[in-house]
Amino acid sequence: MSNVRAVAAQTLFQVVDKGASLSAQLPNAIKQVSPKDKALLQSMCYGVLRYLPSLENYCQTLLEQPLKGKNRVFQFLLYVGIYQLQHMRIPAHAAVAETVNALSEMRAPGLKGLINAILRNFQRQQASLEEKANAIPVCRYNHPSWFLKAIETGYPQQWESILAANQTQAPMWLRVNQRHHTVEQYSKLLNAEGITHQLEPRFKDGILLANAVDVDKLPGFAEGASSVQDAAAQLAAQLLEPQHNERILDACAAPGGKTCHLLELADCDVTALDFDPTRLTRVEENLSRLGLSAKVIQGDASQPEQWWDQQQFDRILLDVPCSATGVIRRHPDIKWLRRASDIEELALLQAKILRNIWPLLKPGGTLIYATCSVLPQENHVQIQRFLTEFEDAQLSLLHEHDSYEKPGLQLLPGLTDGFYYAKLIKKN
Repeated sequence: MSNVRAVAAQTLFQVVDKGASLSAQLPNAIKQVSPKDKALLQSMCYGVLRYLPSLENYCQTLLEQPLKGKNRVFQFLLYVGIYQLQHMRIPAHAAVAETVNALSEMRAPGLKGLINAILRNFQRQQASLEEKANAIPVCRYNHPSWFLKAIETGYPQQWESILAANQTQAPMWLRVNQRHHTVEQYSKLLNAEGITHQLEPRFKDGILLANAVDVDKLPGFAEGASSVQDAAAQLAAQLLEPQHNERILDACAAPGGKTCHLLELADCDVTALDFDPTRLTRVEENLSRLGLSAKVIQGDASQPEQWWDQQQFDRILLDVPCSATGVIRRHPDIKWLRRASDIEELALLQAKILRNIWPLLKPGGTLIYATCSVLPQENHVQIQRFLTEFEDAQLSLLHEHDSYEKPGLQLLPGLTDGFYYAKLIKKN
């Protein structure tokens, strides 16, 4: 098995410098370390990505010049070391020693003196380094400057709480399969296994676990009794309100959690569409575990003429591609992989998909527009524009403040992930 700190540094290098996603890199990284080190590896990778600007700032101060070229990966080993000293409960002497030891496996024993010195200097200067970094907004909040500006503009009263929530570990929510058990029945099964949890009336199929657990410890999970799905995502199927025998389109369906939820709630004819054939295998796997059936097709939601059979749908769930800025705490690499210019491109794509999918909805039908974004440009601004363009689109109000001036429901990261929903009815 490989040194866990070496694997963490190499994984972070691939994400930050090479633009790979953490979720794509982690499975292979986990295979390289012993099972007992899996949680440690994940903690260090997630932690460094959460605090990257601060860690970079400390190293700028402590290093005469940053490590570049073939030595660039060792810059990330420094981040791993400093993150342990600043944020983890590992004894300082062990954090330093084990980080330095990683160099032997990384075939850079000549850097041991430098890495050791930088980590020792951080320990000595920690208070002054933190004070200096906190004077810089990007370091104080550990988010890119473009995102700071967008959130402060969009949420003048709540922007700091959004940023703080993004720095926390996301909770684990379960969706109870109502075809197997009621939420109350499943709660008793969890109690019998000693799994601490709570029920939230606002999310009628959801259970919030006090601590994350492996799915193989969940009662009946393999048989489809429950699924892991954030409560905010569970609202999609609930808001769409599927009815028996209806024809429903789940556009942009992968990995299939919402598709399965629709089928758990009603005996309906669901078409699950996604552009990515690889991710469609996840839809198939989820359907199989839950014993459900849907028509799964590969296709581009912005070009329905390529796959649509000309039969309109009673309901459409449109969970469009988005910035994923509402799920940063689950995917902290989003902060560093996303660019300000991406948002305008995504907004244009979302508008195109919404315009082109709308004709597929029957008169009197319901469409739920959804994103896991907190950026107004992708959410209420998008829907506001659509409502002015399409006279046959009517807004169905989701809460007391829902209006044509600021349409939809915006959930911010906290108890749930950050999600946006708007409910549209096609006039007869």
